[in-house]
Amino acid sequence: MTTADPDDLSSGLTRRRPAALGWFAAVRHALDRPLTAYYLLLGASALLLTIGLIMVLSASSVYSFKINGSSYAIVERQLMWVAIGVPCAWIASRLPHSVLRRFSWLALLVSIVLLALTQLGLGRTVNGNTNWLGVGPFVLQPAEIAKLSIVVWAAHIYARKEKRLGSLHEVLVPVVPGMLLVTGLVVLGHDLGTALVLMAIMLAMLWVVGAPGRLFAGSLSFIGVIAIWLASTSSERRERLTNFADPFKDFHDAGWQPAHGLYALSHGGVFGQGIGASQQKWGNLPEAHTDFIFAVLGEELGLIGTLLVVALFLTIAYAAVRVASHTQDAFVRYTTFGIVVWLLGQMIINVGMVLALLPVIGIPLPLVSYGGSALVPSLVALGLLIGFARREPEAARALAQRKKARSAGLAARI
Repeated sequence: MTTADPDDLSSGLTRRRPAALGWFAAVRHALDRPLTAYYLLLGASALLLTIGLIMVLSASSVYSFKINGSSYAIVERQLMWVAIGVPCAWIASRLPHSVLRRFSWLALLVSIVLLALTQLGLGRTVNGNTNWLGVGPFVLQPAEIAKLSIVVWAAHIYARKEKRLGSLHEVLVPVVPGMLLVTGLVVLGHDLGTALVLMAIMLAMLWVVGAPGRLFAGSLSFIGVIAIWLASTSSERRERLTNFADPFKDFHDAGWQPAHGLYALSHGGVFGQGIGASQQKWGNLPEAHTDFIFAVLGEELGLIGTLLVVALFLTIAYAAVRVASHTQDAFVRYTTFGIVVWLLGQMIINVGMVLALLPVIGIPLPLVSYGGSALVPSLVALGLLIGFARREPEAARALAQRKKARSAGLAARI
């Protein structure tokens, strides 16, 4: 039996250490480039949108054929919303900040009016929630538009009052009353999930402007009271809130959806069953192409696919926080932070629902779940982030230099 020479071991470790340090330095150098945030936001958003379209096609095919006689009817509608949302996102990425801020009050007012109309005879009730506004064949969910509106509006107000945010009154008025009004209209429609997302956005905006800690204790108590009240208004919602930790305890009733979501994830394993091979989408899993699309994704793409989706959301969050930390514009900083909390928080809630870590409260997975009312505002929000990233001084100079270099190269070839 031979014994390894200690000198050989130390020399091997010495060779590997510089290699590891060199790899780390290369990654850090790549992340420090001026256009990194821009490309990360653009790439991660495009990948999530592509994965979403593939999964909507797969998860909705059986249901769509049963309802519409065509396996492609639902994904065709999603493609229509993408065709609307992507140009809107492009426009949003190029809108001057002054235009966004000028119309922020109008956006909030429109959202409030639309939410009010859902409670004045034009609302449609779906799964116990009157949060849809329908006029003929046209149906939308105003609360999704309101998420974007209140972020931009609150960011505009706080940016205008930045030097006065040391006063509690300036922090609270008019942002908190405005957000509570929007949330209250959502609560009237019994939409607990959206109300919680709106409250999370409000708390995040208060935190980023430096609101005192005692305010958060009161806010969390208020949110708890609202959640309990909403649960008490529906026996189905109450059962979901009390039984979510063990869906198999009430498998044939309130636990049916989360239990079959877990079945789908466990069946997918590490590498999945393959795109289109989900078994749960054949009628066992309700809302397979909307709120529980993450379960179908896990069944078909496995643990690898689910981790990829989560990693893409974290990539968006990283790039956005980088933009917020580098900018000198208060409006950009507050808007970016609000959008990150909205999209990342909604992702966490949706994944938590599917994993039975949170109650089922009807929250879609941004960019992945079916639904134009959620998709278009999310794309516009990401368009704003991409626009903020490309307007960073260093990024703008790098883009200008690349454009000049391409023009020079084209002129030389001509």
